[in-house]
Amino acid sequence: MTVLEAPSSVRNGTGRPADIRIDLRLVADMVEPGSRLLDIGCGDGQLLYHLTHEKNVDGRGIELSMDGVHRCVTQGLSVIQGDAETDLKDYPSGAFDYVVLGQTLQAMREPRAVLEQLVRIGRHAIVSFPNFGYWRIRVQLLLNGRMPVTERLGYQWWETPNIHFCTIADFVDLCRQCGVSIERTMILDRADRVVSHKHGRLANLLGEQAVFLLKRR
Repeated sequence: MTVLEAPSSVRNGTGRPADIRIDLRLVADMVEPGSRLLDIGCGDGQLLYHLTHEKNVDGRGIELSMDGVHRCVTQGLSVIQGDAETDLKDYPSGAFDYVVLGQTLQAMREPRAVLEQLVRIGRHAIVSFPNFGYWRIRVQLLLNGRMPVTERLGYQWWETPNIHFCTIADFVDLCRQCGVSIERTMILDRADRVVSHKHGRLANLLGEQAVFLLKRR
């Protein structure tokens, strides 16, 4: 009998599963136990592993990196190699209770099309992204006159995979245009603390990242 271990990112020194990243914990808290879920860009499977073992979720994943796929599969997770920009259209409508897109929207070539696919194939969509309207980013741009580099946006402009930066206000406007309802909002500060459950101007200024629970209107 083969014993499958959690990825190192979700294990502690005792060998038992450790707590997951705070932003992933917030995403996990939005998911109902026993639901069907698709995690897009699932990386090393940290969120999928947690949901499968802690909430009995029927989880699936898509990951662009073959290294990420391998790490997920060796943990017993159901993950395939794929590109969300081209492959989501092949999923039937309403195939999942939740579709998760974590910290990836800004790297999509066509984020609006991806958002529309999320709420088509899932009854709910959970989307998180770094907020380019965060006050520290504004200050860096104002004082230095150069594209900001932060802990979450740690690339120079010429090498970044993030090609569509957006602010919380931009994303809220996109949801409105696409007929997507925002059911829940969590705005996180630099220390991953929830500072607001609203998405107004103050949240757009103080939030370093945002997590949204969405549904087609």
